[in-house]
Amino acid sequence: MTRRIQTVDITQANMGQVPLCGIKDPGHEGRLAKEGWLRTALKKGLKARVLLTEKGIQFGYVEWLPGEHAWRGVDASGYMFLHCIWTYFREYQGKGHGKLLIQACMDDAREAKMKGVATVARDRPWLAGSALFLKHGFEVVATAPPDYELLVKKLDRSAPDPRFRGDWARRLKKCGSGLTIIRAEQCPHSVRFADKIAAAAEASYGLKPRMVTLKTWRQAQAAPTPFAVFAVIYDGELVADHHVSVRRFETLMDRVLARRSA
Repeated sequence: MTRRIQTVDITQANMGQVPLCGIKDPGHEGRLAKEGWLRTALKKGLKARVLLTEKGIQFGYVEWLPGEHAWRGVDASGYMFLHCIWTYFREYQGKGHGKLLIQACMDDAREAKMKGVATVARDRPWLAGSALFLKHGFEVVATAPPDYELLVKKLDRSAPDPRFRGDWARRLKKCGSGLTIIRAEQCPHSVRFADKIAAAAEASYGLKPRMVTLKTWRQAQAAPTPFAVFAVIYDGELVADHHVSVRRFETLMDRVLARRSA
């Protein structure tokens, strides 16, 4: 049986009426933060598309904008930059929805006469894996530690490649001593993850974290990790470069402290 789906492009007018990043509750603090971020980003050319089941449950999402305003540690000027793409629920996966979402971004890049589409991928949580993009004609043009890949599908084959900003070690050291948590409202889940880790840091280690909320795309591109929008850093050392649970944070923090005391 063919499943009926709904495709909704997020606008200034409707963003409060559809599920967003898997969050249906209109009063969710992370969702409210994301809506504020979206209102600003839409003015910079951002496009966001939600896929809904016939019952109105979100099962997919894609988000892109001109690379000059990307919220990742990249220089992708002249390219359309794809931030996020995902599908959920097994019965909706492997049905070509990812291809259609990528194609929508490619069509927008072509219409805007851009160089192509760029994205950052990795085979860990919170970003799509490279296989999805390689399957649809992208190629890897750069890598960054520990396992990030910058991929591109060019419309202009003579265009220079996008690049990672790099210099990650120096950027980490600039965070100074103590525990620093970096978060950004580009991801609505950052708020609660950051707050829970901050509470655990104080309870388990007596550390009061310095909370840094990235407010602009320039700050995101200058962040100390390629993912940019979430990180936990201790004395200039990267503890986590994406959202982690409290239990996982404590495991990673224990390893750092044990290594330093050895």
